[in-house]
Amino acid sequence: MAWKTQLRIIAAGAAVATLGAFTQGQAADAADLDLSGKTVNFVIPFSESGGSAKWANFYAPLLSEALPGKPTVAVKYMPGAGSTKGANWFQKQRYEDGTTIFGSSGSTQFPYMLDDPRVRYDYNDWNVVLASGVGGVAYLPPDIAKKFDGDADDLKDINFIWGSQGATRLDLVPLLAWEMLGMKVEPVFGIKGRGAGRLMFERGEANIDYQTSPAYLKAVVPLVEDGKAVPMMSWGVLDANGDIVRDPTFPDMPTFKEVCAATAVCETSGDAWEAWKAFFIAGFPAQKMVFLPQGAPQEALDTYQKAFEAVIARPDFKKLSEARLGIYPQLTGKQAEATLKLGTQVDPKAKAFVKSWLNERYGVKLN
Repeated sequence: MAWKTQLRIIAAGAAVATLGAFTQGQAADAADLDLSGKTVNFVIPFSESGGSAKWANFYAPLLSEALPGKPTVAVKYMPGAGSTKGANWFQKQRYEDGTTIFGSSGSTQFPYMLDDPRVRYDYNDWNVVLASGVGGVAYLPPDIAKKFDGDADDLKDINFIWGSQGATRLDLVPLLAWEMLGMKVEPVFGIKGRGAGRLMFERGEANIDYQTSPAYLKAVVPLVEDGKAVPMMSWGVLDANGDIVRDPTFPDMPTFKEVCAATAVCETSGDAWEAWKAFFIAGFPAQKMVFLPQGAPQEALDTYQKAFEAVIARPDFKKLSEARLGIYPQLTGKQAEATLKLGTQVDPKAKAFVKSWLNERYGVKLN
């Protein structure tokens, strides 16, 4: 399958990224942009409390140091319609002077892949300069977590409430997973970011939640340490062969695949599993990406690629990123382009299954 070839490209790229980045990401040459005295607006189509905000705010000061002229990099938030509002805005932008970049997420990619009628953007028009893999963790309140022992058999009679950005967003990965486990999870659609879902959990308005790794590490680990939340499972990560294995950021957590295999009603084969895995692959190994607008010249792409390579090559980057983002590939160049394809394409059979499921389960009709 094509995605397996892309996975091997990405895995190979991750293995050599740090080595290549040190030599390629040194001082800017004459062809680079000069951003002295300017402000780069790093636009995030979510609220300031979710995983994308944590990811962008991690990179912003490091990118500022690495770009020629050391411009201020300011994270700007444009939430709405599960990120579609911001992505539609970015589609209208044209390159001017290198001071606008955009941060996409799986919740931006899924509506694009599912032919959501609200989508007015096309990833083929955008210029990727960084691709970040990200994981995700589902967690429960302590009283319910007592009933979870590695399978979901004792959770099937609980009525769960969950704050969701929308069924066609990245949230479809947990929605389908929980349904496959036989759990009754009622989503409250329309929140502006996963951070809002976490706040619902903290206030007791929801009794299940999931966060991508940056938000989980920053905002949920303290809840776990205070005894207010208990991790249920991670989604896992893909190895170079395309198999789901434990997330290296959370090696002690079972993956959804493990929990599914242990749960009576869940199967790790068949149409539902293949659809879940296809969208997991599209949503998490290529979970967050940075783009320049349409019309960006090669010098601008080179400038930003070198800057991100210099960031990744920092001696302290591994320590900094593991604490804030987790242990995932951070890719530029050809590896970022391969990741973009992985994150914006999905098998037609899986796509058809998910569209049918969304219609039957949530009344969402997509052309």
